[in-house]
Amino acid sequence: MLKFIRSDLSQFDAYKPHPGSDTAAPVNIQFDRLDTNESPLDLPTEIKEKLAGYYQQTIETNRYPDGSHENLKNAIAEYVNESANLPTSTFTSLNISVGNGSDELIRSLLIATCLKGEGSILVAKPTFSMYAILAQTLGIPVVTVNRNEQNFEINLEAAQAAITNTQNPPIRTVFVVHPNSPTANCLTKAEINWLKSLSPETLVVIDEAYFEFSQTTLVSEILQYPNWVVLRTFSKAFRLAAMRVGYCIGHPQAIAILEKVRLPYNLPSFSIMAALTSLENRAQLLDTIPETLAERTKLITSLSAHSSLEITPSSTNFVYLRLQPQHSSALPELHQQLKNQGTLVRLLPQALRITLGTPAENAHTLARIETALTQIGIK
Repeated sequence: MLKFIRSDLSQFDAYKPHPGSDTAAPVNIQFDRLDTNESPLDLPTEIKEKLAGYYQQTIETNRYPDGSHENLKNAIAEYVNESANLPTSTFTSLNISVGNGSDELIRSLLIATCLKGEGSILVAKPTFSMYAILAQTLGIPVVTVNRNEQNFEINLEAAQAAITNTQNPPIRTVFVVHPNSPTANCLTKAEINWLKSLSPETLVVIDEAYFEFSQTTLVSEILQYPNWVVLRTFSKAFRLAAMRVGYCIGHPQAIAILEKVRLPYNLPSFSIMAALTSLENRAQLLDTIPETLAERTKLITSLSAHSSLEITPSSTNFVYLRLQPQHSSALPELHQQLKNQGTLVRLLPQALRITLGTPAENAHTLARIETALTQIGIK
């Protein structure tokens, strides 16, 4: 360990964006990339051509980006109001902060709430790993509670006990995903009521990365609970994973703090333009959502018919697949067999997370799972 590096960093592993990509697999395979919850669809050609025109004619690469993001914030506020069926003036640019992906916003929220030993965070596992990873890299303690192993609801009794008993430092920020990744379930009424019961001194971060697939949002609650913020992203339904654009919706005072701690010029000009263009063309881009949901139903129905598999309901663009307990040790082998056939999925400690792809890719998934199960001796 280098002497000038914090000693605790030696305990952490770097985040791997594509887990499993370094394991053995046949060469010359065209992979179905269903391991990162991206959209399987690229931007339509006409939108790409429009963006290319902006790059050639509008963007000056020798100039810094618009550091205020004012046009993008206004467009996001309009979309947020529309998507939540709220009056057009409910949320404005003062309620929006934009980040280089949601990851930057998560980090900014941690900096604003928990640094200098002032707070710890609470997460319910399994959930999105970056909350804990980012907290740990900042030296912020992470308190974890479990979920129900069947329906993946948060153990609220344990969560409340953690809030009550964690005092040095106290839990300052609670992270939840709605719907959760990787288990694909939305927050229940009981979980939402528990979040409402928390002290105004506790920040509640609700990550709605998959809102466009669940069509369930809690943004209107911000009007009553100024200690709540909602995160969303352009990386999923809006097909802009390469552009790295996320946004936070919150009370103007909370957003003002985020603006203080974010880096200047944190979004490249092309990313800003891509997000604006996607919002302008949102009807076209989001028009494919019903097909994704229909494919999800088809995939879950087919997989649920297999007695060796456990499939939970999904409100997202992915499926959480477990093997029956007597076969659970074969999960890594199932993962590798799928990769050998050309399907990349995310291997988790107790499950596979399978992103919905194109209809052709989903047909491959079903056929390859059947083949893989046969190969490893599961019927």
